[in-house]
Amino acid sequence: MNLWGGRFDKEPNAAIAAFTHSLPFDQRMAAEDVRGSIAHCRMLGRTGILSADEATQIEAGLREILEEVQHGERLDGAEDIHSWVESRLREKVGPVAGKLHTARSRNDQVATDTRLYLRETAEGLDAQLGEMQRALLDHAGEHLETVLPGYTHMQHAQPVVLAHHLLAYFWMLQRDRGRLADWRVRANVLPLGAGALAGSPYPVDRDFVAAELGFDRVGENSLDSVSDRDFVVELASALALVAVHLSRLAEEVALWNTREFSFIELDDSIATGSSIMPQKKNPDVAELVRGKSGRVFGNLQSLLVTMKGLPLAYNSDMQEDKERIFDSLDTVGGCLGAMTVLLRSCRFRTDRMRAATSGDFSTATDLADFLAQRGVPFREAHDVVGRIVKRCEGESRDLESLTAADLEAYHPEFAAASADITSVDASVRSRKSAGGAAPEQVRLQLQAAEAAWAQAAHTA
Repeated sequence: MNLWGGRFDKEPNAAIAAFTHSLPFDQRMAAEDVRGSIAHCRMLGRTGILSADEATQIEAGLREILEEVQHGERLDGAEDIHSWVESRLREKVGPVAGKLHTARSRNDQVATDTRLYLRETAEGLDAQLGEMQRALLDHAGEHLETVLPGYTHMQHAQPVVLAHHLLAYFWMLQRDRGRLADWRVRANVLPLGAGALAGSPYPVDRDFVAAELGFDRVGENSLDSVSDRDFVVELASALALVAVHLSRLAEEVALWNTREFSFIELDDSIATGSSIMPQKKNPDVAELVRGKSGRVFGNLQSLLVTMKGLPLAYNSDMQEDKERIFDSLDTVGGCLGAMTVLLRSCRFRTDRMRAATSGDFSTATDLADFLAQRGVPFREAHDVVGRIVKRCEGESRDLESLTAADLEAYHPEFAAASADITSVDASVRSRKSAGGAAPEQVRLQLQAAEAAWAQAAHTA
C-alpha cells in the first residue's frame, strides 16, 4: 500500500518502484516506527484530534504489530517501513488506521525513527566499547612492570611498560565513549510535529510526544527538523574515529604477531591457517578490522557528499543516509566484538618484549638527561651521547656494555653516574612525570582508568 496516489492515473513502474523503495533497509527501524506511532496516537487522542475510542483502537493495533515485529514478523510488500506499518494496521483495525497519519508527514516520521534507532544502537555500541576497555584493563593490571620497547617512526625510542602501552588504547576508547555521549545530547531532539516542513495546523502537543519517546526537547525549527542529518553525519564521524583506534591496535597485533616480533601469541580459536602452508597461523581478525576501517571512512565521506548540496527541506537523496550509517554501526560493532575476543584470549610474550630492549640504544636519552640535569646544555648533551652511540655501533657494542670509565671519557660529569644508568629498568623508573611510563605512575593511571570505567558503567 502506498501512502499517496490520488493525483496519479498510473501505477508505479515496477523497476522504478524497486529503485525507490526503502523497505529492504529501513525495515530494521520497524520497532522504532511503531513506538513513534504509539506516542503520536496517544497525543492525537489526548488533544482531541482523535476520539478516545479511535485512539484506543489504533494503539491496540499498533501494540499487536510491535509484538509481531519483535518476534520476527516478515516485512515485505510496501514502499517503506511507514507504509508497511500503516498497511498492517489497516488489516487489524480497518479504515480508522488512516487517521493515524493526521498531523504528521513521512518527513518528520523518518527523522524521528532514525533518531530513535541510532540512539538505542549507539547505547549498545557504548557497552561494547566498555567491554573492550575491560579487557585492556585486565591485561594492564597484570603487566605493570613488563618492559618493552616504545617506538617512534617504527624505531626503538625509549622503553615503556606494557600496561602503559595498553592503557593508551583505553583512553582512546574513553574519548570515543565521550563523543557518543556528546552526540546524544545533540541528537536527542524530537522532529515529530514538524510535519512535511512547515509545522502543523492541528493543536499538537510535541512536548508530550518528546516525553513519551525519551527525547530531551523538541526541534526549534520545522524546516531544520525534517532536513537535518547532522546527527547521522556526526555519529558516522564518531564511528570513523572508533575505527581508527581499532585499526591502530589491529596493526600492532598483526605486527607483534610476526616471528620477527613475537610479542603476542594468538589463541588458536581466533587465528586462521593457510590452505597451502601448514605452518601458518594468521591474524585474520586484526587484518579484517584494519581493512574494514576503510568502509567506515567511506560511509562518512558518502554522507557528507550526499548532504552538501541539498536545498531545504527534505529531499529523497537523504534516503541514502540509512544504508551508510547502518553499515558503519554494523561494521564497528562487529570489529569491537572481534577485537574484544582477541584481547581476552591472547597471551603477551613478556620474555620477547624484554629481550627486544637489549642492545637497542633506547636508554640513550637517559644519558643525555643525566648530563642536562647536571647543568650541561641539552643540545651539547645530545651531541655527546650521539657520538657515544655512533662509536658503539662501529664497535658492535651496546650502551649496557659501557663502563663508568668509558662514559667519563666522553664527558667528566659521567663520573657521578650510577652503575645502572643505561639499564631499561632504571630508564622506565625515571619517567615519573604525571602520565609517564614509570610503574608507580602507571599504577595511578590504572586506578584512574578503573574509576573512569566504573563511572561509565554506573551511568549506563
